[in-house]
Amino acid sequence: MGAAVVVVIVALGCAVLFSAIAPRGSSTTVEPSAAAVSAAPVSGIFVHILGAVNEPGLYELREGDRAVDAVAAAGGFTKDADQTGLNLARFVTDGEQIIVPVVGEVPAAAPGTDSSGKVNLNTADEATLETLPRIGPALAQRIIAWRDENGRFTAIDDLKSVTGIGDKTFEGLADLVTV
Repeated sequence: MGAAVVVVIVALGCAVLFSAIAPRGSSTTVEPSAAAVSAAPVSGIFVHILGAVNEPGLYELREGDRAVDAVAAAGGFTKDADQTGLNLARFVTDGEQIIVPVVGEVPAAAPGTDSSGKVNLNTADEATLETLPRIGPALAQRIIAWRDENGRFTAIDDLKSVTGIGDKTFEGLADLVTV
């Protein structure tokens, strides 16, 4: 019994000694390992840019970036790029492909457009719908949601059934869309 008491007193003394000499108020910052960083979820969007840019390829951009940011990521325009062939102010979307034409080149029809350049309401994606005047991301999403809920547009007049498209907006779109 006496030996047990001695062991407890020695252990208690060691604990007091260690706490007295240990630094107070210090903290250690642990940096994540490379494996932990690479396993972190991706927070950006991916855009594939081709054509008359210095470094065509797939780039990770931030949500809310614009076409000008995609061109910059690709090293800028080449000297023969048709800089008027791309709306640099428009927002880019995840999975989008951007093709910068060369001066004099006829740009390929965008997905969801026909050979005349009209936007097909039944096949256009959000990015293509946003190329239309007065159609932003929210309205483009509503057009797609209407199509998903009601089936194909059978006439361009069906566009008036989408919340947010009144007569004035419809008049501006009627000559630019097809079904």
